[in-house]
Parts: sequence; C-alpha cells; structure tokens
Amino acid sequence: PPYALNLYQCPTVAYSGELDKQKAAADLMAEALAAHDIDLTHIIGPNTEHKYHPQAALEVERRMSALARYGREQAPLSVLFQTQTLKYNRMNWVTIDGMEQQWETAQVEADCLDDGIAIDTRNVTDLTLSFDPGDAPFEVMFPVNISIDDDELVGDHPRSDRSWICRLHREGDRWKVGARDDTGLRKRHDLQGPIDDAFMDAFVFVEPTESGEHSAVDAWAKSEFDRAVEAWRRIFRGKARIKRDSDITDDDIAGMNLVLWGTPASNAVLKRIADKLPIRWTNESIAVDGREFEADHHAVVMIYPNPLNPQRYVVLNSGFTFPFSANGSNAKHTPKLPDWAIIDVNVPRHEDAPGGVVAADFFGERWEVAPVRNRNKRRVAMSR
Repeated sequence: PPYALNLYQCPTVAYSGELDKQKAAADLMAEALAAHDIDLTHIIGPNTEHKYHPQAALEVERRMSALARYGREQAPLSVLFQTQTLKYNRMNWVTIDGMEQQWETAQVEADCLDDGIAIDTRNVTDLTLSFDPGDAPFEVMFPVNISIDDDELVGDHPRSDRSWICRLHREGDRWKVGARDDTGLRKRHDLQGPIDDAFMDAFVFVEPTESGEHSAVDAWAKSEFDRAVEAWRRIFRGKARIKRDSDITDDDIAGMNLVLWGTPASNAVLKRIADKLPIRWTNESIAVDGREFEADHHAVVMIYPNPLNPQRYVVLNSGFTFPFSANGSNAKHTPKLPDWAIIDVNVPRHEDAPGGVVAADFFGERWEVAPVRNRNKRRVAMSR
C-alpha cells in the first residue's frame, strides 16, 4: 500500500480466483488505489482457487494484448512517485536522491508545462530530473522554469539533442538548483541500509583469526557465521565467499561489502575500524545512544558505510535477517532487523532474531544514531 500510487504510471490488470486466499492481497491494493482515486481493474475467476479460470484468462489476455499494442510511454508528461527508501528511488525522469527520513513516505508529483515543470514534494531533500535524448518536451532555445513547492527556480536549456538534466537540493525550507555540496556521509541509493541490503551486491564473509575476550560471544558469532553460510546455500543456492581477516586485500575492500564476524578483539578488520563506527564496542561494554551493555554477553549486528571505503558497506555479525522458513515463498524475504541491533547472546536464537534483541533501530540520514522521537514511526513503516 505505501507504493500504490506508483501504479499511476503502470497500466495494471489484476486477477484472482474467487476462492483464492491470496485474493486478499489484490483487495488490499484495490483499497489503497481507491485512496488515490484509481479504480483497479480486477478480473475474478468464478468459483476458482489459486489458478486461472479459462474464461477469465482469456479476458486478462485480451486486456494485456490491448495494452501491448498501445506500448510503453517513454517520457510521460506527468509523474506521480512515492517510496519509503532510497533503494527504490526512480520513476521515469524523476529520481529522489535524498530524503528527510527513510521509512516515511517520500512523494513527488511532477508535471511538464509549456515552459517548465511544476513539482510538489514530501519528505524529499534532493532530486534529479533527467530526460534522455529526444525526450525533453521543452524548447531548446529557452531555460526551463521550475516551480517546486513554494520556490520558483530557473534551470538550464535543454541540449541540442533534446536531452535535459537538472539537479535540485533543499537547504532549510528553500530549494536551489544544483547538486548538494556535501562530501560527508549521507544515506543514498544503494547505501541506505537496512542490513539485508548488503546482500544485494558482491560480499565476502570475513572470519576472525583470534579469540575474543568472551567465550560466549565468540561461540555465538561462530554459530551465526555457520548459519549464514548454510542459509545462503539453502535459500539462494550459492556458495558465499569466505576469507580470513588476515587475507583481506585492498581489492576486496574496493569491490565488495565486508561482512565481519566476531568482535574487535577477535577480528583484525573490525579492530581496524572499530573507533570509526557510531556504536562503541570494547572488551568491557557496548555503548550506543547513551546506553551501555555488558560485553561479556552482548554483541552488535549492524550495517554501515565501510570506513575503509565509504562507497561500500561493512556488516557486523549478520547474514540476511529473514529465517530459513522463508524458503517456502520469496514473499517472506523481507528484513527482520533494521540498521543495527544489540543482541543478548544468552537468549537462544529464535526464528526471527539471532538472540535476545535488547535494542535496535535505524541510523539517521547521515548514518548517525537516530533521535528517539522518530523510532516508532520508522518501525511501523518498515513492518508494512
């Protein structure tokens, strides 16, 4: 439902068997679309469970064939786009490059006019507007006027090949033309978390070569490592890359997300970056957000831009966070932990958690420990 508005761009035909339990999903989407004044076309197979009714299948095919004859609109004059994460940040010629807060709905309504573009935004701080060659609907001899929220701006001319690109960013309550002049850490596309995002690109499991100070934490980390290796093989049918901490190279750091197992005392790579992480982990305690946890039976799982290469992730003590039982349906392949969590290793692992989760949250838009006041909103949004 938080993504329903995006079907404005996508001609859609839904089908359900009348007796199919999964019909509830289409009914839910129909309700969400109705809130945006969109009437979902929903073909129902009478007295049918989870399969196509022959006559209903013909009707679906008739409608889809008609849509295929119409073809895809390459550069629509209007874009309605909503997202809750920068992972999924583009719709046609609109790209959201920055948000005030992940897991709150960000929305852009953009319309091409005779002499420019009118844009309304919500929960958006950075935008790119980009038309491919031949697609820009503006006169090449004139600058493009941009009305965005309460600001009136002027962008560059389209190029001679009818391409056009414009970057916008917001400072305080005012929008400005141009990309943000900011070299610090920010959440951005493919670097926004949560933990599971690290496994959508190349990664390597990094084993520790030393023992830590606390045998219970070492044993927990080894158990979680073994489970992650097995889970990758069982669910994704692949063999995870594994290297010892002493064997990690500059090429590994440049080209892969590093998944570090163990503690700062046991894993040399983790020890190397420990003082550059927002959660402090020593032999005595784990400190985060003004709270401290005893290190003899607590551990950290988290995702963060790798301090050795901020274009890649570093992950501590976690594979993907959904359970083995999710193997029955990829609809269950959804994150069960946010950006970080503190785990009580004395609590046995259960299906959705690697132990006792005593604290967990998302980092803020600059990868900082986020304010307490926003946590419940983010948790509810992600749970959807």
